[in-house]
Amino acid sequence: MLDTIMIGIAGGTGSGKSTLTRHIKNRFGDAVSVINHDSYYKEQSHLTFEERVRTNYDHPDAFDTDLLVRHLKALKAGQAIQCPVYSYVEHNRTKETVEIKPTSVVVLEGLLIFQEPELRDLMDIKIFVDTDADVRILRRILRDVKERGRSLESVVEQYLTTVKPMHEQFIEPSKRYADIIILEGGHNLVALDMIMQRIANHIGQQ
Repeated sequence: MLDTIMIGIAGGTGSGKSTLTRHIKNRFGDAVSVINHDSYYKEQSHLTFEERVRTNYDHPDAFDTDLLVRHLKALKAGQAIQCPVYSYVEHNRTKETVEIKPTSVVVLEGLLIFQEPELRDLMDIKIFVDTDADVRILRRILRDVKERGRSLESVVEQYLTTVKPMHEQFIEPSKRYADIIILEGGHNLVALDMIMQRIANHIGQQ
């Protein structure tokens, strides 16, 4: 049985969560499994495409938390899971899944993972990536336009109507649950080194 530690990495959109997660994965390879909170958006085939577009994806209710909790508990128990695959184009979960096997370290990355007590209780280390709001919105615009084929107007509208108010209502307050707050995420080399050492120590004790 693996002695798995679960690391939660939260923070606002464009804060640098993915950069930090990528550094950890690149350093430790197969010893680390990564789960993205976005994969657990609720299945919405019962809605029209137009209704799915209008869904507030920055609210905790948009996520299938029960399924995610079951999957995290399974990984901690040494069982593989079938992680959902989400389509940003269709705004819906696909019929595909990806198998994630239990590993020494599981990283859960997402905007709202500290909002849910059931998720927090499963985390051994909770990291909040804190980055200036101007930097975050610029990163989000570049990502959504370049990688997700969104128009600039739609990204800005979504930011003003849901992303910003939901950040202020849910994400920023959840910072108080963090064990570690990192400024600038993966670009903070001092904090990054401390986290890497903690993970290396755990893996070395296996």
